[in-house]
Amino acid sequence: MTDTTPPNDMPPASTGTDASSAETRITDILKSEQDGQGSNVLSFAALESVSVQNGHAHVSLATSRDNASRVEPLRPRVEAAIASLPGITGATLSFTSHRPATPAAANAPAQGGGHRPFNLGDKRRNAASRHAPETLLPGVKAVIAVASGKGGVGKSTTAVNLAVGLAREGLKTGLLDADIYGPSLPRMLGRNTRPDVVDGTILPIEAWGLKSMSIGYLVDENQAMIWRGPMVMGALTQFLGEVEWGELDVLVIDMPPGTGDAQLTLAQKLGPKLATGGAVIVSTPQDIALLDARRGVAMFERMETPILGVVENMSYFCCPNCNHRTELFGHGGAKAEAEKMGVPFLAEIPLLADIRASGDDGTPIILSAPDSEAAQAYTRLAQAVARSLSSEHCTKEPS
Repeated sequence: MTDTTPPNDMPPASTGTDASSAETRITDILKSEQDGQGSNVLSFAALESVSVQNGHAHVSLATSRDNASRVEPLRPRVEAAIASLPGITGATLSFTSHRPATPAAANAPAQGGGHRPFNLGDKRRNAASRHAPETLLPGVKAVIAVASGKGGVGKSTTAVNLAVGLAREGLKTGLLDADIYGPSLPRMLGRNTRPDVVDGTILPIEAWGLKSMSIGYLVDENQAMIWRGPMVMGALTQFLGEVEWGELDVLVIDMPPGTGDAQLTLAQKLGPKLATGGAVIVSTPQDIALLDARRGVAMFERMETPILGVVENMSYFCCPNCNHRTELFGHGGAKAEAEKMGVPFLAEIPLLADIRASGDDGTPIILSAPDSEAAQAYTRLAQAVARSLSSEHCTKEPS
């Protein structure tokens, strides 16, 4: 590893008049930190700006479409080296996408997702056409978006157990983790294998009867994805267009929380597939979560995506010692809201320690404790969703 310890006589970095001095020293670090091939950060990215506020350095880098993944492994070392400079106590590198100043038609990025942050060596000449909405996921019959208006309501746990439940119902099922900033799929499925790439195509990781993909398979679990919108959109587009999903009855997508760019982009790109599947909205019973759930329903309705229904998660707590039931966050709010909005109510999922433990252990509770109250609730959810899928598009395999 290259020694990036600054000389002891360096003056402390700060804001204002010392900004140029800090930028010079940080530039030296970006040049000195190298990968295994001897390339440094500035081989793959351009320094856009440096600011130091209260001792914390914020460094913005612009990357080319294909080189962001090459910079990512260097990030921890670079941030540590910058933080060791006198007067600097911490550092954050953020990436923004960089487009050529005068793009030729042949090099123009694909609409709505030309940035390819993973350097996967795509050798197919028609890669851009594979990102067009009408050609995405050609072997997938239906897409189910598992969404929530806010984070922390158990959306990912619901998506994982729903996907496994659908597979247990005999449907060929895939699971895509679209939460770029907070990927949880590798941990919840008990897989940490980096996917293989064959001829520029990513092969999904198989677990518990599912084909799965997550950015968590491609980066370290503790690595923060400090990406701006175009990079996130590019990653999602690659997961849709450059993963070998094969023939699936249904692809379950664990959506990022909220109703922002990522959700809109996915809904637009997957319109035809979502039309044969739909959206499952996850909420907890309390009013503040239901407000955000309403926004989620409204977004999908505006995008003309069918609403398969609402799930009330953390519906109640059942004491493992005395079986006393306590409604910690209220109860029935999601069901009442679903009736008010005119959409189906699919299931109520209890708040149980075993659900958390199974997710941490990497075995969904629908498999680890199939007779448990929680597993039965997830099974009912999967059966309800399976019934809602048109038999015209999904053909069950023999169990």
